[in-house]
Amino acid sequence: MNIIKTLFEGLLIIEPRVHSDSRGYFFEAFNERLFTESGIPASFVQENQSKSTKNTIRGLHYQRAPHDQTKFIRVIRGVILDVVLDLRKEQSTYKQVFSVELSADNKRSVLVPKGFAHGYSVLSDEAEIVYCCDAYYAPEFESGIRYDDPTLGIDWRVSKEAIVSEKDLKLPLLSSIS
Repeated sequence: MNIIKTLFEGLLIIEPRVHSDSRGYFFEAFNERLFTESGIPASFVQENQSKSTKNTIRGLHYQRAPHDQTKFIRVIRGVILDVVLDLRKEQSTYKQVFSVELSADNKRSVLVPKGFAHGYSVLSDEAEIVYCCDAYYAPEFESGIRYDDPTLGIDWRVSKEAIVSEKDLKLPLLSSIS
């Protein structure tokens, strides 16, 4: 497994070693010992899976402390643009956005630490995403930032009008929470 650091403290890209032959492929998506040895929190308590269609945008979501979450995200079918927003006021990357393309083909994962808002857009006809969390979902601590906040200038790379839930359309702008 190749662990790639980003300019955002704790935000990591994980590239697995893929073993391929005539039968297909095999790779280790998660290894608690390797993660722990690398200083990565590895105590996941919940795994979620979602399926979305092309041009869907989900996010930007997060949970407030004390129920904030580290997320380990990977795509099992299709292609997404995974997007995070750093909400950690003590970091030099505060209010900055990072994005990475994750796909079933590139098999990359991203580890998003506590203190980030997370979202993604679907670039393929459909995509299925699996993500593990180190804290349980707590709806009373759920929050988010509007995906189209003009101060963020995120290019979600959707090819036509975005498909966004009513709930996500009601999320506040970043300026109202900072």
